[in-house]
Amino acid sequence: MKIIVPMAGRGSRLRPHTLTIPKPLIPVAGKPIVHRLVEDIAGVLNQPIDEVAFIIHESFGEKVEEELVAIAHKLGAKGTIYYQNEALGTGHAIMCAKDSLSGPAVIAYADTLIRADFDLDKNADSVIWVKQVDKPEAFGVVNLNDNGEIIELVEKPKEFVSDLAVIGIYYFKNVAVLKDELQLVIDNNIIHGGEYQINDGIKQMMAKGMKFVPGKVDEWMDCGNKDVTVDTNTRMLGFLHFDGEHLIDYDVKQENSTIIPPCYIGEDVVLINATVGPNVSLGKGCHVIDSTIKNSLVQTHVHIKNANLDNAMIGNHASFDGDFTSISIGDYSVLE
Repeated sequence: MKIIVPMAGRGSRLRPHTLTIPKPLIPVAGKPIVHRLVEDIAGVLNQPIDEVAFIIHESFGEKVEEELVAIAHKLGAKGTIYYQNEALGTGHAIMCAKDSLSGPAVIAYADTLIRADFDLDKNADSVIWVKQVDKPEAFGVVNLNDNGEIIELVEKPKEFVSDLAVIGIYYFKNVAVLKDELQLVIDNNIIHGGEYQINDGIKQMMAKGMKFVPGKVDEWMDCGNKDVTVDTNTRMLGFLHFDGEHLIDYDVKQENSTIIPPCYIGEDVVLINATVGPNVSLGKGCHVIDSTIKNSLVQTHVHIKNANLDNAMIGNHASFDGDFTSISIGDYSVLE
């Protein structure tokens, strides 16, 4: 089994954080988004992963590539890096990894997290992960027949089709079939919104009678912008706390401070006259002094003083001293 992860560019909706780090590498509950995504998919599949292929922009750099390959190695898999240097769509991104498009594979976009527990239907040609939503008109949705099979993909339907939204994770029994269809999409210049889309390849597979079924997830968490990423951090901390995962480093230095779970507290964190939590992630090397923090995501080596933070997101190596509350500052920022 292979996992194909299109990551594309850094993303603009999560700036300033993505100016210095690609969005999929921003940590949620102490672990990068893409790392959690790959682990969660591997857990759902419950079978050996042979390869994890990442499609990135060349500007991500060697250090990021090494981190991604390490994620694959932790699963006992080969890590492969491909480049998509032009934003030409999901179909184009997948085809940038065409040398890895063979055999059974899962394709997953790297700005989403899931919680799921179901058996993969290996008799189907494809499984499309979906989540029941309250406002389907805001999403791409699937249309099912009486046998529960997917017969149509509809993007942001104006009239009700179904409330099962496509979340951007797909299983293909033989992903080479999708590769062939996407090659036809590109060769025939089939473009929607100025881009080559995976849906056009899927629709051609459906037209040839291939069996598509939905795989329903229990939780679908987005990391598209600051507010939803902070919310995703909160939800993930709750899940991990419920699962009994140890989230607080044993050597946290505390002086007259309180930690209210669930929280993730990394290595070499110092808390002095601080109240942290609930729903806070503090990365490695953070110092929090004379402050209260809740419902916030703080990355590594951040110094926070005289703060009362709620719904905050702070990048690496930032320094914050002042009377602000709901903030979003990127790496190496200073507010005093």
